[in-house]
Amino acid sequence: MLKFTFMKPLFLANKMNKREFIKKTALGSASTLFWPLTSSPCLKVNLTDTKFMQEITYKEAVHVIETPKGLRCLICPNECTLKEGETSDCHNRKVIRGKLYTLAYGNACAINIDPVEKKPLLHFKPGRPTFSFGTAGCNFSCLNCQNWEISQVSPEDIRSYKATPQALVDAAIKQECSAIAYTYNEPTSYFEYMFETAKLARKAGLHNLMISNGYINPKPLMEIIPYLDAANIDLKVFDDTTYQQLSSGKLKPVLDSLQTLKKHNIWLEITNLIVPQWTDDMEYIDKMCKWLVKKGFENTPLHFSRFHPAHKLLHVRSTPLKTLLEARKIAKSRGVNYVYIGNVPEIDGESTFCSNCNKLLIQRKGYEIKANYIQGSICPECEHSIPGVWS
Repeated sequence: MLKFTFMKPLFLANKMNKREFIKKTALGSASTLFWPLTSSPCLKVNLTDTKFMQEITYKEAVHVIETPKGLRCLICPNECTLKEGETSDCHNRKVIRGKLYTLAYGNACAINIDPVEKKPLLHFKPGRPTFSFGTAGCNFSCLNCQNWEISQVSPEDIRSYKATPQALVDAAIKQECSAIAYTYNEPTSYFEYMFETAKLARKAGLHNLMISNGYINPKPLMEIIPYLDAANIDLKVFDDTTYQQLSSGKLKPVLDSLQTLKKHNIWLEITNLIVPQWTDDMEYIDKMCKWLVKKGFENTPLHFSRFHPAHKLLHVRSTPLKTLLEARKIAKSRGVNYVYIGNVPEIDGESTFCSNCNKLLIQRKGYEIKANYIQGSICPECEHSIPGVWS
């Protein structure tokens, strides 16, 4: 591995004070971020063998081939081909001295303890705390990204923790978390970091949760699958043209990832963020639900999530409640058994009901569980088996 002098933090480079810096970066917009610059009261994580970085360690990347035009990364379908000094679309890979390095390994910029419901994973060990972390970078460039302050920059551009995979696992255990979630930005972009952490977490008896856009090539996906326990995949829209315009990605690789995860029995949930003027066409939603049922995803929880103005779509209004309700109605009519509405705390959109008798099984208010009536994995009313990982 190579070590390089750490760049000036943004608030120093731009002559901002700490308060201004916090407001202008991810810390000011997401309480999930854990930086030593602040004393945020919501964070209780103490990484005893990590330190605020004065230098960055770059690790040689995996899944790389040489081509006449440069080194090609094969982690995701972008398959960036890079020459000396060039950086990948995800901002996390760079050619240095003739080799491709990941800039993200050991450089976590976002760390927090979240309820598993926040991922969202509503059928996977409800109420359990998850040790959640992410880095800078993403292989998408979504116009609506809510974490754009970290997803659209490189680890070279922001301050991070020097947190080894073992340090993360040790911290998760110390904080009595049952799982580690790879989240906040796209974990595919820090594949090596996720992979090494997941192996250690599995050995330590922790679960691994991948919160992802699903835009990953088959070979690295198969490499991480043996260490995964659950995933939430963001299926943005069921139209390839809109997919490319909104996120710079393509639909088919995401659908392929969904089927691969399902085939290998990874507990799976799907999120569809409904963005007005972009993904709120009910024809797209109907086609998506038909496809899901046809491919055997009828018992995979589907989360329709409300959009709020963010990043490059600040001019777009929040998703109307009637749009979300209509989407849920379509999904249920097409045979999707567990349909949720997220980011709308004023309605009962995230409680779980039996798909057979409609009995309330888990009552939720936001991320908080108010009541849980599931007996093992069985509905106490009709004895119907409820799909999920409950204990």
